[in-house]
Amino acid sequence: MVSRAERGALADWFWTIDRFFLAAFILLMGLGFMLSFAASPPVAERLGLDSFHFVKRHAVFLLPAIAIMFGISFMTPRQVRRAAMILLVISLAAMVLALFFGVEVKGSRRWISIGSFSIQPSEFMKPAFVVICAWLFAEHARQPEIPGNLFAIILFGIVAALLVAQPDLGQTILTAAVWGGMFFMAGMPWLWIIVLGGAAVGGLLTAYTFLPHVAGRIDKFMTGEGDTFQMDTAREAIIRGSWFGQGPGEGTVKRIIPDSHTDFIFSVAAEEFGILFCMVIVMIFAFVVMRGLNHAFKERNDFTRFAVAGLVLQLGTQSMINIGVNLELLPAKGMTLPLISYGGSSMIAICVTAGFILALTRHRPEKRASERSLFRGGIMAPAE
Repeated sequence: MVSRAERGALADWFWTIDRFFLAAFILLMGLGFMLSFAASPPVAERLGLDSFHFVKRHAVFLLPAIAIMFGISFMTPRQVRRAAMILLVISLAAMVLALFFGVEVKGSRRWISIGSFSIQPSEFMKPAFVVICAWLFAEHARQPEIPGNLFAIILFGIVAALLVAQPDLGQTILTAAVWGGMFFMAGMPWLWIIVLGGAAVGGLLTAYTFLPHVAGRIDKFMTGEGDTFQMDTAREAIIRGSWFGQGPGEGTVKRIIPDSHTDFIFSVAAEEFGILFCMVIVMIFAFVVMRGLNHAFKERNDFTRFAVAGLVLQLGTQSMINIGVNLELLPAKGMTLPLISYGGSSMIAICVTAGFILALTRHRPEKRASERSLFRGGIMAPAE
């Protein structure tokens, strides 16, 4: 245990970190590693690999991801902005490279192959994009003559164009939803709400008209016709699990779900551990979102408020989309369940997101002391 009397980076971190956030993130990662034993062996066996191939790789990705999360959590808000700017520039450049030199999988170019590993740059773009847009919105709120909102719109247009070019409609929708939520918090005028809402509807109609794979997924979801094998088996796994599950290692439907260790790990959890267990997972994500929004509501600094709200909305929306697909409430999107699904890029990028949240929500006594001195001096009026 670290004493409150101690001084130093580690002691300051220990007494200022939000332990509830930290516990929630570690718990989700622990559940993900546990579920990899249930979900990944059947996939590895179908591919002719060692049964625990993906379990081992999950562990290999998990260790540096945790280290990255803890390392980022030591940063100050200014360091978070700088790190996000560097990460955004690198990830956008990598997304452009992926369009020309990336690995094509199922008609999409989203990955860059480096040795035996594949990196999906768009995963790392997401948390950096949120932080930089939060900074732009905050700068506009602080000094209206700075065109922060305009720059945020331009940045969103660049990101959306790159995502559509891959194509990756799921990530485009996720990014648009989070960006729109942040813009709304920043005081988006009603005219912009109408314009951007119309643009979103127009974009979806355009994607349905000109992108065959998007139209195919929506048609299959609406009509139930065509190849719906994976979603049907995922639903059957949830039904067979009932409230308390079949028991660890006793699931049978999971063995025929093609992406059971990634996009449909929630269904595997339902079959083996039951719907009640899945409700616990949902409650953890809900807790992260609600705690983040509560912190944002109380935060005085615009940048921190927008960034924390955007980051937790990103986690919450992505988990909602993944779970909605598993429950057959949404068309298939190819999106992982944060911190639980297998995937190196996704795991590390989500830990970057978690690290940003931990860094921005740390209690900063020096800031509160400064504010109290300003209040006493009459320089700053306390918030209502």
